[in-house]
Amino acid sequence: MTSGPTRPTVRRSALAVVAGALVAGTAVPATAAPAVENSAMDNIIPAPESVHPDPATTFELTEQTSIRASGDAAEVGAYLAGVLRPSTGFPVPVSGDEVGTGDISLELDDGAGLGPAGYRLQVTGETVDLRAASAEGLFNGVQTLRQLLPAAIESPTRQPGPWTVPGGEIVDQPRFEHRAAMLDVARHFFTVDQVKRYVDQIARYKMNRLHLHLTDDQGWRIQIDSWPKLAEYGGSTEVGGGPGGHYTKQDYAEIVEYAASRHITVIPEIDMPGHTNAALASYAELNCDGVAPPLYTGIEVGFSSLCVEKDVTYRFVEDVIRELAEITPGPYLHIGGDEADSTTDEDYKAFVSRVLPMVEKYGKTAVGWHEYGKAEPQGESVLQYWGTTDSDPLLNEAVARGNKILVSPANKSYLDMKYDENTPLGLQWAGFIEVADAYGWDPGSYLQGVPEDSVLGVEAPLWSETLENSDHIEFMAFPRLPAIAELAWSPKGTHDWNSFAQRLSTHGPRLEAATTNYYKSPQIPWTT
Repeated sequence: MTSGPTRPTVRRSALAVVAGALVAGTAVPATAAPAVENSAMDNIIPAPESVHPDPATTFELTEQTSIRASGDAAEVGAYLAGVLRPSTGFPVPVSGDEVGTGDISLELDDGAGLGPAGYRLQVTGETVDLRAASAEGLFNGVQTLRQLLPAAIESPTRQPGPWTVPGGEIVDQPRFEHRAAMLDVARHFFTVDQVKRYVDQIARYKMNRLHLHLTDDQGWRIQIDSWPKLAEYGGSTEVGGGPGGHYTKQDYAEIVEYAASRHITVIPEIDMPGHTNAALASYAELNCDGVAPPLYTGIEVGFSSLCVEKDVTYRFVEDVIRELAEITPGPYLHIGGDEADSTTDEDYKAFVSRVLPMVEKYGKTAVGWHEYGKAEPQGESVLQYWGTTDSDPLLNEAVARGNKILVSPANKSYLDMKYDENTPLGLQWAGFIEVADAYGWDPGSYLQGVPEDSVLGVEAPLWSETLENSDHIEFMAFPRLPAIAELAWSPKGTHDWNSFAQRLSTHGPRLEAATTNYYKSPQIPWTT
């Protein structure tokens, strides 16, 4: 997950990040191919399963365009209208009326045969027709449709247009059902609005899970009524000694509801038995010696542990799991389990073995960092792999038990790793990760002894030791998150670095129009 004491803390302003991006990423190396002028049909990320352009046909969005959607499709229609109105200035009404020339139709169609997340998008000179078996599929199709429009469609202010969509048909569905991004709100705290902003950004690339790392040594970020000091005191600081913060249950519910409106499921994480200094500082009785340590604002790991022998520890854990499960509608609860260096293997196994039944008791499926495989979790429990090699015996044993594996190798998918030695933010304990490194692996075959049918999906974690605001989050996530998103969504046969780099080059103007900060990687021939 994270590593040890050799990692420096880098604290920079948003201005420094932007300056660093300009210095590090402006020049395109001579080896980079020039950008090719493609139809928007050729520039979609993640790459669709099937694209059939019709160069002779173009649809134009005008002041007369309406969105025709009814039933469960109407909510997606309202979302699409919200995307289109700011930049076009058009009214874009949504109704269940009959589709006319110049309209966009969103229709639920059980006969699409593309699963709950797939969609079929057909663009003619007269209409745009989007069909899917569920609202989730329609929502995914909308993300493709917005990429077919000019980049200025992402602007929050009115732009001149014209607003054309190239003709043709796209048939699409995801390779992996679980496509996740993780945001660490424990090392540095991020507000509800900042989390919502990230939700919108990952949704544009068809990610459908948001893993929130809610607790760590540096901060406890979620209100627990039965243990109020966790948030009030344990959440009162962060890396570097800032003010920290926490989410009330109402705040958390707002994040969960907002994510659900973007068809994203929130997976909360309470890391234990290690990474628990914020809890230990809040309640002395959770420590074996009964003495609360001071709050912690550094970035070293592996030094803290709940007291495995005390009964109060398990009352505490069950209360936390119960209260968090009550406000989490999704099926998963992440119990951490990594870097418990201060806990013996025997104590670790004993602890996890007592905690797993609690997760099941409150109706959730356990997810844990792959070390918790030592406790032999059964059934549907998920191991999240964060190592830097392509094998681990714990994974092979887990597959044999029937566990699923969530793939997030630190040297491939960790968005907080520096791009190169000049990157002003991030860490480098897992190595530098440029865009080609983030893209150049296959989640279905990367881990030895883990067949693709045992892979639940892919996650792109973003740890926040050096990140303080949305500009920082975006600079590290983009453009690597689109790379991970494509690996998770697109068929393996579509994975091609040259194709991806060319398509990604056209997304710079989209990110800029959306006021999203990003690193101008010299590996990409960015469109200007």
